[in-house]
Amino acid sequence: MAKSDVKAPEKEVKTTKGAAASKADVTVAEKLVELYRLQDIDSQVDKIRIQRGELPLEVQDLEDEVAGLETRMTKLQDELSEMEAQVSDKQNLIKDAKAQIKKYEGQQAKVRNNREYDSLTKEVEFQNLEIQLAEKRIKEAKAQIDAKKVVVEESKARHEERKKDLDVKRKELDDIVAETEKEEKELAKKSETAAKHIEERLLSAYRRIRSNARNGLAVVPVERGSCGGCFNSIPPQRQLDISSHKKIIVCEHCGRILVDEYVVDRVKGEK
Repeated sequence: MAKSDVKAPEKEVKTTKGAAASKADVTVAEKLVELYRLQDIDSQVDKIRIQRGELPLEVQDLEDEVAGLETRMTKLQDELSEMEAQVSDKQNLIKDAKAQIKKYEGQQAKVRNNREYDSLTKEVEFQNLEIQLAEKRIKEAKAQIDAKKVVVEESKARHEERKKDLDVKRKELDDIVAETEKEEKELAKKSETAAKHIEERLLSAYRRIRSNARNGLAVVPVERGSCGGCFNSIPPQRQLDISSHKKIIVCEHCGRILVDEYVVDRVKGEK
């Protein structure tokens, strides 16, 4: 009875140790396959995000341009209204001046002496000069109004064109989001599942390298004797070390984890 009590806990301890060491017991080749599988899944997610990531920028640029054109058209319209108001003011000034001339000419018929007549004559001449100046200003303003109207029409045409482009891009973005959202979620789940098969130390290293890489590649194949990430040449002996799968090898130049054709073919064969 006493022997039985000693053996039972001993058996339980062995089972616990075996579970903890299961990931560590995986061969280097299998570790590399798991890492490259995770990289492949994450790269697919990156492509979706890049595809969607460019469109929002295009949409934002178009929204800014459309808003800018609307502001420009409002400003041009305000300038036009101001010019037309100035023309209207000058036309009213001419009417007033003509009324004054008519009044002065009527007074000239009733004057008693030359001094009063000369004074009224000067008033008439002054009003005629006012009319001439106002007509000149009206002519200049109308020329500016015509030029401004051309700019307004061009801005309207540009606004309509860019507004159509914006509508197209918005629809394209909505379609891509609707189309890729499900796929992205499925890939995210696959990535999470794949990550569970990798020991924490390696997973942390993978994520660190990936976050520092511009293209998100932490695990890359050797291609034509060069690193698939930075494209620097890899010495023959180091290539042999990579293909031997005795340990995990990183690129001396960019720090990415390197894999050979065997690992790549294993992952590609699963698709």
